[in-house]
Amino acid sequence: QVQLVESGGGLVQAGGSLRLSCAASGSIFSINVMGWYRQAPGKQRELVATITKAGSTNYADSVKGRFTISRDNAKNTVYLQMNSLEPEDTAVYYCWHRNIGRGYDDYWGQGTQVTVSS
Repeated sequence: QVQLVESGGGLVQAGGSLRLSCAASGSIFSINVMGWYRQAPGKQRELVATITKAGSTNYADSVKGRFTISRDNAKNTVYLQMNSLEPEDTAVYYCWHRNIGRGYDDYWGQGTQVTVSS
């Protein structure tokens, strides 16, 4: 099992910035991917960004150029720096961790609310 603890959500005005953090603990495989998803009211959960242990990143088109994902492997922690926030970014943001072995196992954080006011 892997436990994920998120922090850093909140309320910000449009154009502002927030930084999310997610610390993983427990049975973490040497090969893993971490990332962030989000879910707005009435919508499906969607990918925001992912990062491998080697540092390869993937972003949703809607956040490219505004959000930056990074990780500290020594701390098993992933970060999401969100700049130029828009009201459309309002959602619950979920940390995601995938252990990769012969198959894979996904784990989710409890979610943190990000609200962007116009």
